[in-house]
Amino acid sequence: NGLFKKANELTVLCDAKVSIVMISSTGKLHEFISPSITTKQLFDLYQKTIGVDIWTTHYEKMQEQLRKLKDVNRNLRKEIRQRMGESLNDLNYEQLEELMENVDNSLKLIRERKFKVIGNQIETYRKKVRNVEEINRNLLLEFDARQEDPYGGLVEHDGDYNSVLGFPTGGPRILDLRLQPNNNYHNHLHSGGGSDITTFALG
Repeated sequence: NGLFKKANELTVLCDAKVSIVMISSTGKLHEFISPSITTKQLFDLYQKTIGVDIWTTHYEKMQEQLRKLKDVNRNLRKEIRQRMGESLNDLNYEQLEELMENVDNSLKLIRERKFKVIGNQIETYRKKVRNVEEINRNLLLEFDARQEDPYGGLVEHDGDYNSVLGFPTGGPRILDLRLQPNNNYHNHLHSGGGSDITTFALG
């Protein structure tokens, strides 16, 4: 505040053009400029007084940087055309040799990248094939198990086959089988045989 007060006194008492710009360590800006002039006018007056054109110098630096960037861009475009087999008339033998070496190195890098991509794809396909083979093996095992135990799908909780055949659980089982007529059957009747029903006891 004291500094800005002195600057204001110089502006009033000496009819001076004063400008103060301060930036604190915390990045806070403090500035003062005489009420009768703008910052740009003060810089223009400064350049006129000391004979230095700040704006022109800055503009020339920008123009020089732009020219360099254009040169880099032009050279890159020319190099790309040459690698495509164009604009080769201005190259001598050494330059052509260097260009061929650069192209060979580029092709080598491209092939390495290509083989890496192909290798990754092959490994992915192999994993898919292994997964399909594993699923197929599991299905075959399940099929074989059902072939060995055709009633496995009909009996639950390890029950016996009596329930499947329609018998009540527990106790002996009686199964009646009616024999088909044949010669032995008729001979059996003529010989005074018994009933045509044979009874089997199933434990």
